[in-house]
Amino acid sequence: MVEKAVEHLSEAEARDELASLSRVLSEANKAYHTLDAPEISDAEYDALKRRNAAIEARFPTLKRADSPSDVVGAGVADGFGKVPHRVRMLSLENAFEDSDIDDFVDRIRKYLNHSGPLEFTAEPKIDGLSLSLRYEGGQLVQAATRGDGEVGENVTANARTIRDIPQAIENAPGVLEVRGEVYMSHADFASLNARQAAAGGKTFANPRNAAAGSLRQLDATITAGRPLRFFAYAWGDLSSPLASTQMAAIQRLTDFGFQTNPLTEICDSPASLLTHYRSIEQRRANLGYDIDGVVYKVNDLGLQARLGFRSTTPRWAIAHKFPAELAWTELLDVDIQVGRTGALSPVARLRPVTVGGVVVSNATLHNEDYIAGRDSKGGEIRGGKDIRIGDWVQVYRAGDVIPKVADVDLSRRKDGSQSFDFPKICPECGSPAVREEGDSVRRCTGGLICPAQAVERLKHFVSRSAFDIEGLGAKQVELFFNDADLPVKTPADIFTLAERDAANGLKRLKNRDGFGETSVTKLFAAIEAKRSIPLDRLIFALGIRHVGEVAAQVLARHFSTWEAFEATVGNAQDGNAAWQELLSIDGVGRTMAQSVVAAFQNEQERRAIDDLVQRLRVLPVIWTAAKESPVAGKTVVFTGTLEKMTRAEAKARAEALGAKVAGSVSAKTDLLVAGPGAGSKAKEAARLGVETIDEDAWLALIGDA
Repeated sequence: MVEKAVEHLSEAEARDELASLSRVLSEANKAYHTLDAPEISDAEYDALKRRNAAIEARFPTLKRADSPSDVVGAGVADGFGKVPHRVRMLSLENAFEDSDIDDFVDRIRKYLNHSGPLEFTAEPKIDGLSLSLRYEGGQLVQAATRGDGEVGENVTANARTIRDIPQAIENAPGVLEVRGEVYMSHADFASLNARQAAAGGKTFANPRNAAAGSLRQLDATITAGRPLRFFAYAWGDLSSPLASTQMAAIQRLTDFGFQTNPLTEICDSPASLLTHYRSIEQRRANLGYDIDGVVYKVNDLGLQARLGFRSTTPRWAIAHKFPAELAWTELLDVDIQVGRTGALSPVARLRPVTVGGVVVSNATLHNEDYIAGRDSKGGEIRGGKDIRIGDWVQVYRAGDVIPKVADVDLSRRKDGSQSFDFPKICPECGSPAVREEGDSVRRCTGGLICPAQAVERLKHFVSRSAFDIEGLGAKQVELFFNDADLPVKTPADIFTLAERDAANGLKRLKNRDGFGETSVTKLFAAIEAKRSIPLDRLIFALGIRHVGEVAAQVLARHFSTWEAFEATVGNAQDGNAAWQELLSIDGVGRTMAQSVVAAFQNEQERRAIDDLVQRLRVLPVIWTAAKESPVAGKTVVFTGTLEKMTRAEAKARAEALGAKVAGSVSAKTDLLVAGPGAGSKAKEAARLGVETIDEDAWLALIGDA
């Protein structure tokens, strides 16, 4: 389904799209990393990944447990031995705009509270296959692909055939794990394809595919006949440090006999990073091998250690990718699609055109303002040019899950063309479609009577991160929703399906096309197995606006049981104790709280929830505190200015020690850490008798003084 620009998404729409992105990117990762047969281009993959990251950045509480941002590579293919990485092989955060580099440097300075000189290395990003080489006593003992970042494939015999990889190293640390990229030059790629074609063998789509397919041969003699190269640029497990800076460590790798990229330079500012980026970009066509961007890394390894890692990416590095492509084509029609939250989303139907190696026939038009040539505040975009059926439009792919229409060529506009009249009536159910003040989206008011919304809500309910019922996916949901004999209109209907089927005589499922006794038995067993469901999954599955996976986990961790959660949200009113408890949860704001309360206090919604829950056994979420921690299980609030660490570092440290970090002070707060400038939170803590300490006392308490 086509979605709008990230800046115009509501939380509910973002939640839906993140679920879709998770599925698409998972399949793309498997095709690319495991099968060496990518189904989408690198540019499209980057666009998908960036779209996912942009949505998560704007809606951090919606981040999924299976987020593509937390996935590195893909699993090990059959036929290869598994190699656990002692130090994880991570991917890199991507940047696409110049402003992203300013943000990258600013984030580093803020995280470190560092205002002094700051150096970075900048090197070409090789478009190849990541490889880890382990040396012990100077001898190559093991080579492994990245795999999923935790476990890779044992390709030692294959790696020994690559001429750029030394078999032995003098004066190396006792343990040295060198990491880099296996690639194929343009000239070697052309020669290989010519030989393959002459022999009637398989030809490759591009050098990256050729390199990956060659390295991951089960027969090392085939790899030996392929012209593979290797650039070293990093390291993993070490028995002793290589150097104190990134650049000096790269020089050590060069001294050991590895090929390192001669275009690597030290830069001291965002401006100098961008200057080097432009220089490499200009030389890109003449390098003789594929690159898809420039990688920037903090040069000081001590600062790298302080910055540390997110779940799958280091904070101290970023890949500045080269831009995607543009194309012009004709807008044939505009379709309106209705989502789970009732949002009316316009979809451009295009005359097919190739953009960045991919044929495009659909694009997002975001919303009615975008079509009209204005932003959500009424200001002009595209110089105020509206978009009309029959126009020639510019399609832009970078950063979006699908392309977007970026511009209009008025010189090619047809005589008599009409402005697009955005519907005020839902095309699915005929209910009024209204646009609330402050919302950029027009929504159907039909609610559960709107079949599009009802079906999409059921699809969300059975999705992977919700109830995840095997054999009951999106297609089956549509089938049962429209079934006259066994209709499934609400989530509770799923759990009465077997009972209703048993009373259905000759019309039972097992007697229908597409079903059989075995498949029906498995379906009912899968449904029965989901009667026991963890609290966080249930909250997420309800499809409440503004409540994504992460928010559901936050709520579940706070309340622990369904009874406690239901009692609070069911009784919450603006200003009362239950309402204040909701707002005190770190990560829960007023908008989310209002949405949760509204769902439970809406008579129709509440009836559907109650009907469902009485058929389930909701499992509590148990808070597992860190052992031997003085703050384990305690609720901590930070306020004022912290002088010895950033707020992000303080929160991360507290949670690592088993504490719960809240955003506001309440009667359930155990400890307030107050820095200079503490205001209302300190007063509230004093009123409630909450223990208050300063930053030094906090550091002493947790053993970091």
